[in-house]
Amino acid sequence: MPAAPSQPAPPGLGPSRPGPAADPLAALADRCVQCGLCLPACPTYGRERVEAESPRGRIALARAWALDTIPATPASDAHLDHCLGCRSCEAVCPAGVEYGSLLVAVRGRQRERRPAGWRQRWVEGLAARPRALAAGLAGYRALYPLLPAALRPLPRPPGRVRALPRGRVAPAGGRAALFVGCIADRYEAPLRAALARLCGALGVELEIAAGQGCCGALHEHAGNTAAAAALATRNRAAFAGCGTVLTLASGCHDSLRRALPDDAQAVDALAFVAERIGALRWRRTPQRVALHLPCTQRNVVKSVPALRRLLAAVPGLEVVELDAGFGCCGASGTQMLTEPERAAEYRAPLLAQFERSGATAVLSANVGCRLHLGNGTAAPVLHPLEFLAGCLDEGGAAG
Repeated sequence: MPAAPSQPAPPGLGPSRPGPAADPLAALADRCVQCGLCLPACPTYGRERVEAESPRGRIALARAWALDTIPATPASDAHLDHCLGCRSCEAVCPAGVEYGSLLVAVRGRQRERRPAGWRQRWVEGLAARPRALAAGLAGYRALYPLLPAALRPLPRPPGRVRALPRGRVAPAGGRAALFVGCIADRYEAPLRAALARLCGALGVELEIAAGQGCCGALHEHAGNTAAAAALATRNRAAFAGCGTVLTLASGCHDSLRRALPDDAQAVDALAFVAERIGALRWRRTPQRVALHLPCTQRNVVKSVPALRRLLAAVPGLEVVELDAGFGCCGASGTQMLTEPERAAEYRAPLLAQFERSGATAVLSANVGCRLHLGNGTAAPVLHPLEFLAGCLDEGGAAG
């Protein structure tokens, strides 16, 4: 039976919206077979037990919006806003749904019709302006002792640490470039010094390429794809010809990886050091530490095996893994700043487990997770490499 001819749109309404095959968002959503295997892996579904707070529910919502079958409402927007972007659903999806791409696409359309909140715009603006961010964090550090708890959304930034040299990095062997990022520029100065110590023990020269900046992940995940693309362009130019580019934040790794030119490759610093573990020598460290595995490290970067090898190499070290709660600490990029009460609820079970564990420090490989966890405990919250650098023996290398 021949297909019925298409009807013109009523006057004033313009052309009809393309069908699902022509809409990229609907095409992404159509890969979901609605099996429900993602539900147990989803932190927001685990907390709420509501279908709309699950990946399956949000995919159905995205598809309905793409096809104009239901209108957007404040309630449906809230369900999308609550997504932590952990991508744990991708790790268990039998149909290979690209949930991360779908989330960025639907939030991009959401942002076109609904402006972001002032906190989100403020954070995005600071992250994209290194000088303003540096000045703001310097002021925050100075005022921190005088501020009430309600005005301390982040831990106090560390003091000044001797900076690594900044300049163009030659693609010669024995050298690696280091991605710094935005807020990590101030907060991770001790970590960069620790990585430089580890790389020194490995005979690797570590340098920082000039002109780099924020990876754009926090912009992209909030639907501000234009700003994310502009930041990617800046980093692509900064790292041209750099060869190996080490990343320290699992939440930044994927965005930087996609931004780099063909002659540069993003490598998780944990994996980089683990590949050369035979050249390192460790002192005995009879200590118990708690290990937090960020969602991005588990589901995107996949450097957990490398981290486990490094920690297992330290004699006397006891590691307790933090796995309480819903599978995510709740930091979720900027959500710890824009939705602090919800973020704290996801963090609470992990901190309670840490307090019961008898561990003396928390290790976590993502800067956002460390800031969020660190703002809820007085115990040290460190990147694993910062801790490992302190475990090197005086010689620092195997004989």
